Amino acid sequence: MQTTSTLSRTDILLMAFCTGLIVANIYYCQPLVILIAEDFKLNETYAGRITYITQIGYALGLFLLVPLGDMFERKKQILFITGLAIIALLVAAVSHTFFLLEIASLLIGICSIVPQLILPLAANLSSDENRGANIGIIMSGLLVGILASRAVSGSIGFWLGWRAVYYMASGICLLLIVLMAKRFPQSFPAFKGSYKQLMRSMFGYIKTQPVLRETSIINFLAFAIISAFWTTMVLFLANPPFRFQTLQIGLFGIAGAAGALAAPLVGKLSDGNNPRKNLMIGFVLQLVSIALFYFTGSHLYLFVIGIVLIDIGQQAIHVTNQTRIYTLIPEARNRLNTIFMSVSFIGASCGSALGLWLWGQGGWAMFCYGMAAITVLNILIYKFYGRKKITL
Repeated sequence: MQTTSTLSRTDILLMAFCTGLIVANIYYCQPLVILIAEDFKLNETYAGRITYITQIGYALGLFLLVPLGDMFERKKQILFITGLAIIALLVAAVSHTFFLLEIASLLIGICSIVPQLILPLAANLSSDENRGANIGIIMSGLLVGILASRAVSGSIGFWLGWRAVYYMASGICLLLIVLMAKRFPQSFPAFKGSYKQLMRSMFGYIKTQPVLRETSIINFLAFAIISAFWTTMVLFLANPPFRFQTLQIGLFGIAGAAGALAAPLVGKLSDGNNPRKNLMIGFVLQLVSIALFYFTGSHLYLFVIGIVLIDIGQQAIHVTNQTRIYTLIPEARNRLNTIFMSVSFIGASCGSALGLWLWGQGGWAMFCYGMAAITVLNILIYKFYGRKKITL
């Protein structure tokens, strides 16, 4: 892939900034579930459907739209899709039926795939020795966006209502279009085939690339855990003994900021000879965090420590795996990223649905049992691929 410029440190920071603000669109809804349920007079668990509907939309957008980055000029694609996101956010803001909000949530997810166009662009323009570190910086921006989105939406939702959050998000995306139009480099892909050939080639990569298969499966389960947590914790904190309001629940997102700080470090470690070893660190941190959640009771300090650890663990897994796939086939990074992130967010949507189901079956304790089982399964998968001598 040819480009009209190379990336400076400022460019990387700008990409991290834009990535964080756009990915936030997916997560604004999570602290708002209680308010939306009250507005539409719905059960809280049922209203929680919008969390995984948004993630399903994101997975669809990843699968159908991100591969086009290997066919068309990526900057124009980024600007166009961000424009569509503005429309989807405005539809959500004016929704007067829950069904329309569900449709808008699906569209918001589909149109929030811009970070997964920015990441391959950065990977293509980075040197081999700096690629992991640059991806780590952009992933820090992405994670800050995720965490800040929950705190911001919880606060604005509490004071101005849930609709104001979507109006705010549409305004942010409008400003970002102007900024990205001025500063982002153009890119000209080398792929000359048809969309059908492009999509067919992805299935060939699944068959021939064991590293892609391993990273995708592990990320599916890791995303299921983190997404289940952030969806279910809203119900946990809104019910006895805490009975927190949306404002208070949203502020817990700030506790995960340590994960954002860890991402660049993980990225640098992933530039080494065997980045795969970082995955076990992530698994252990997830297990410790789940144990802390289980024993939280009325001791919120354990819960906060658990949030910090589960987010650091998630970054150890995700940044490591994303760096690994970007080293495989440089000219197909968009397609590899499509497979990897589509599977990841299918895992996220399944995790949100599973978390809500586990909560309904046995409350917070049942949720913790389920997440521990998924983490153990991920460790077994890691060991299975380890026996195949995969080190990349």
